Amino acid sequence: MLAFITWAADPVIAHLGPLTLRWYGLLFMSGFVIGTFVLSHIYKAERVSPRWVDVITIYMLIGTVVGARLGHCLFYDPQYYLAHPLDILKIWEGGLASHGATIGILLACWYFARNNKFDYLWVLDRIVIVVAIGGALIRTGNLFNSEIIGKVTDVPWAFKFARYNEIHHEMTNIPNELRHPTQVYEALFCVFLVIVLYSLWNRTKDRTPRGLLFGLFVVLLFTQRFLGEYLKEDQGEWDRKMLALTHMNLGQLLSVPLILVGIWVLLRAGKDPDNPYGYAPRDLDQEALPNGTAVKVK
Repeated sequence: MLAFITWAADPVIAHLGPLTLRWYGLLFMSGFVIGTFVLSHIYKAERVSPRWVDVITIYMLIGTVVGARLGHCLFYDPQYYLAHPLDILKIWEGGLASHGATIGILLACWYFARNNKFDYLWVLDRIVIVVAIGGALIRTGNLFNSEIIGKVTDVPWAFKFARYNEIHHEMTNIPNELRHPTQVYEALFCVFLVIVLYSLWNRTKDRTPRGLLFGLFVVLLFTQRFLGEYLKEDQGEWDRKMLALTHMNLGQLLSVPLILVGIWVLLRAGKDPDNPYGYAPRDLDQEALPNGTAVKVK
């Protein structure tokens, strides 16, 4: 049994002139790169042209970054950012919120589906597999940043965040305390979600009940988030205020409506007799001609 694990990783990979390459940024973007390969495989298996993957990736990138940044600013420190709105643009200073990213992704997928004649829940059922991959990588990036740390504990796998003060420019006793590695917990849970969701999709593919994967993803992810918050340190003054008022921190309060939405979608999954599996353009075997018609490619 391990007494504890000393975590002293440098969040910076290298300095390239005026640019700084960080593990968080690399892992964040890796989620999109890996996601394009996985989503292309899924689309090809369902006879949907992988050219759509490039389109939805752009929607997803914008939705994720904008949603996560606005979520952090408006959920976790609204007083400061409403008084200093230009600081919302300083994304390089850090501050992204997963609940905000979720809202941004939902809106981005809705916009993509509406503009390109995809069924909204069909899109969400496939994209959540990719989102789970990204979640695992982002939480690993949080680990490299020694952020979103857990509460003090004496479990054998506790982490000692040896460079916390150096990274965050704080003077605290955190480097001497043993804490839950909550980033690791969440990253591993996302890996579990990838396995479960992909396995379910692989069994049914284009006959996957409409809404099943999305509903399951939302319920499982945000239930884990709700319970996991009990092991985390609070995320600032606003978080503490919510805890004092409601006995739930902000992460838990934001998770509850998403869990309820997921349950509602799950209860209705595949039950629409007119649209049990969703729909998407089955255009993989078509090639556009200059005059706008299409022909089967054999």
